[in-house]
Order: sequence, then C-alpha cells, then structure tokens
Amino acid sequence: MRREEVLVEEVQDISLDDVKGFNLEIYNKIYGFSSESLYRASRILRRIEKECDLRFISFTANLVSTGLRGLLADLIRRGFFNMVVTTGGTIDHDIARAFGGKYYKGSFDLSDEELRKINVHRLGNILIPFEDYGGAVERAVTEILPQLVKEGKEWAVYRLLWEFGKRIEDEHSILKAAYETKTPIIVPGIVDGSFGTNLFIQSQFTGFRINLFEDMREIKDRVFSSKKAGALLIGGGISKHHTIWWNQFRDGLDYAIYLTTAQEFDGSLSGARPKEAISWNKIKDEAEQVVLYADATIALPLLASSLIS
Repeated sequence: MRREEVLVEEVQDISLDDVKGFNLEIYNKIYGFSSESLYRASRILRRIEKECDLRFISFTANLVSTGLRGLLADLIRRGFFNMVVTTGGTIDHDIARAFGGKYYKGSFDLSDEELRKINVHRLGNILIPFEDYGGAVERAVTEILPQLVKEGKEWAVYRLLWEFGKRIEDEHSILKAAYETKTPIIVPGIVDGSFGTNLFIQSQFTGFRINLFEDMREIKDRVFSSKKAGALLIGGGISKHHTIWWNQFRDGLDYAIYLTTAQEFDGSLSGARPKEAISWNKIKDEAEQVVLYADATIALPLLASSLIS
C-alpha cells in the first residue's frame, strides 16, 4: 500500500448554505462514518432503478405500522420496484389500516400493563386499539374471501393479495399499489399473523387453500429470466433471506443495499453483511453492495429522495 494510492480525495466541510439547499451529495462531502454508507446506498439505488430489470424490495412488517407505509406503496406504484418480499404482519397492518383501522402516536415508555387493561396494543411507540387490528383484519377476510372461493378454492398467495388490493380504496395501501402495477408480493411466512390465521379459519368451512408453490414458481421464473437484479433489503428475517436465497440461483444479486440495525457478531442472518452472502453465491463477487446501519424510518425517506431528485 502506498500513500498516494489511498490519500486521493479530501473530506470537505459543509455549511448552513449546503444544508439549506439539501441534496444527498452533502453526505459525500461529510463522508465520515455512516454518511459514506448513506451516500453509497443512494448511488446504488439509482443504478438498480436504471439498470436492473428485476428490482426487489424486502422489508419487515413493523415499518407498515408507521407512516412509511405510504412511501413503500408509492415506490411500488411508481415502478421503482417490481418484486416485493415481506412478512405476514405487513399484510395485517396494511389491511387493518386500509379498512378503517387507526394507528396512533405513542411512546416506548408507556406501561404495557395499563395498555392491556384499556385494550391497546403497543408496537414500539405506535399504539393500536385491539379492534383496529385483529378485528379489522377478520372483518376484511370474512367479507372478501367467500367471494373469491366462488372463483376457485386454491390460490397462489400473491394473486390472493392482488384480489384484496383490488378491493381497497386507500391510496396509501401497499396491496392496492401492488394490484395496480401487478407487482407480486411474496410472503413466505403468510400464516404467521392475523391474516394467515383468518385464512385458516375460513378454510375449515369453505375448502379454501393457499398454494405457496405457485409463489415460489413466480419468484423463480422472474429470477431465472432476469438480466440484472438488484435489491433494497430493509431489516432482516425471512423477507431478507427469501430474497437473497432465490438470487443464488442466478449466481447472485448484481446490486444489494442492506438497511439494518442488526449486528453480525451473533451469526444471525439478520445481522449478516453483504460480503457473507458472497460466500453463499447470493451476491456476486463484483456486485456493488453496501450495508447502511440506520433506522429505516430515518434513512428510507432520504434514499427515496435520491430516486426523484
């Protein structure tokens, strides 16, 4: 290593004028610590949008209880992503809110014992009345599913979700945006939540069945036919793994952005960095990739702004 090889570009100071005329380029000037990762993530995201015919976004359900729900729906509706992988709770929260459920601002420090007495769920600092979650999902499934059973008793989950999206009027709904653009929402853990449980209950007396293999076929077909694939993976768990798992069969993602707060020291999939996925053939050796350690409620709006700037 020679000094002239590493000492190439100087850190630049910013001013109030730079902040006033906000642009993500400001993070390239600041550069230090997480600023570099945020700037690199914004650049990679723009390359995914411009160069990839297969554009994944995966995320965890907790985000859908926040105001990010509308942003996620817009990113799908405007075509920035054409494949969604998420968890069962995403469907719960989206349906609950689309069919009249109200979620409220709260605090991490509220007494959960007292909240239980007044029939209020707490999800971090989001408050959800009992009846606006499970009850809302149950009412929606009970109303819509019998109509669908008349058309057929066995459904691929992504097509079932399109049918629910078709019946939603809320413009901030992820399911509605997916239906409008025919974007598959792949939920490998669909039975893990209120929506899946209510599907099971309905199946007991309607003969309804879900066919997860059809969802696997859909993601398989899109992966195998893609020329370039990129992914924005928000959070960890099954949605992250399902995305990178299928991309190993095309020798890995060409672009990958991990947006997470999980750490790798415990060997968890949620905390594993992109470089580990290279060893599993899930991300290509030469792929542009970055891990951005940040709260998605702060970082995702900034990243999204790079797509429309």
